[in-house]
Amino acid sequence: MLNLPTYDDVTAAAARLKGHAHQTPVLRSRTADERLGASLFFKCENFQRMGAFKFRGAFNALSKFSAAQKKAGVITFSSGNHAQAIALSARILGIPATILMPQDAPQAKIDATRGYGAEVILFDRFQSDREAMGRELAGQRGLTLIPPYDHPDVIAGAGTAAKELIDEVGSLDLLLVPLGGGGLLSGSALSARSLSPQCKVYGVEPEAGNDGQQSFRSGAIVHIETPRTIADGAQTQHLGQYTFALIRRDVDDVLTASDVQLVEAMRFFAERMKMLAEPTGCLGFAAACHAGLPLAGKRVGIIVSGGNVDLRRFGELLAS
Repeated sequence: MLNLPTYDDVTAAAARLKGHAHQTPVLRSRTADERLGASLFFKCENFQRMGAFKFRGAFNALSKFSAAQKKAGVITFSSGNHAQAIALSARILGIPATILMPQDAPQAKIDATRGYGAEVILFDRFQSDREAMGRELAGQRGLTLIPPYDHPDVIAGAGTAAKELIDEVGSLDLLLVPLGGGGLLSGSALSARSLSPQCKVYGVEPEAGNDGQQSFRSGAIVHIETPRTIADGAQTQHLGQYTFALIRRDVDDVLTASDVQLVEAMRFFAERMKMLAEPTGCLGFAAACHAGLPLAGKRVGIIVSGGNVDLRRFGELLAS
């Protein structure tokens, strides 16, 4: 039986992160409120260290390493944000880091990961099994594998973003959270259930890769081919054992958003709120605008999970 993380683990993670992670801003938009007839609270993890919420889980996990683990090093696999988060956390804590990254990941994310001092090994995400590669290298080199989402310490760290949001703005009626592998969603649900018990929690994933929605509604983890979507941070093929168990228990539903809707949300953030959000970070707001949820008069939290998008690609998407 899985030993699932709890809200106590989230509070412990918050203590470890103090002084290391940014307490990111909660922004408002009168235009968005008027459009949806609701009070929206955007938790802007695009302003987090390395540009995404992933720093929270990575630093929390690495800060619990033993002296032997720190000396040997860490390995992970990631399309970009977890890669950067592990690389930066490892640099801060003096731990060697090896990162498996898909060769089609945004170049800005690959460059940033290398810039933090990690060894980057590229692979073809459509041909190779990154999890098998990670396990094999970990065994060969004696490294500790910290996966992007399916790890209790990663989940607990991710949950601190929703904790900060609710601590700052008070109880919510709904919370919309981007969903890839489920670390952010399951951690956010732990915080919401403890701090705002009546809050309905929704995960939002790309329409082209709705494995989480299928899994949630069928009651079993569904595996899919790597989805082709601009939301590269959510190009996962399945939920994890830990994340699926928490999502099934604590989340109200899983919704989807199309790439067209993500571009619309990116444009709104850039034009009206003067901020840069990557496509995956726009999933929650896209669902708020298009999923048909009863938002009128409600207090709605939306986690903007990251802002690491290549500027050339950003311009191409908004011009399309």
